[in-house]
Amino acid sequence: MDLQQLIEQTAEGLGYEVVDVESSPRGRLLRVFIDAPDGITVDDCATVSNQLCRVFEVENVDYDRLEVSSPGLDRVLKKATDFERFAGETIQVRLNLPIDNQRNFTGTLVGLTDGVVTLETEKGSLAIPFEEINKARLVPRF
Repeated sequence: MDLQQLIEQTAEGLGYEVVDVESSPRGRLLRVFIDAPDGITVDDCATVSNQLCRVFEVENVDYDRLEVSSPGLDRVLKKATDFERFAGETIQVRLNLPIDNQRNFTGTLVGLTDGVVTLETEKGSLAIPFEEINKARLVPRF
């Protein structure tokens, strides 16, 4: 089992969704971003952190520091289910390859259908193949 699967299995067993996992080049720092339907508290982060520390000890995962936090207001969208769940929200998207000489787009997420993300921008509707998305994030509203 790879590290990503180990983290996801542990957090999901506690009732949390793993949004993202980041590691430093040599894996010395691990950052885990978790979410739940009602949001994340400091106690939630501590619970997941304590459980991951125990699991990493048993599984001999070599790391120096573990950080567990909420994904924040500008949460990344990585999975197909994220693009379905956050339909109606404003997002920023960076593409692997440009469309009409543009790689960055901001607009309202319409959703994901048949592997195509639909984004409503100021210039109209834009259909983006899911596999062409390099990064996507929610745009916080204040």
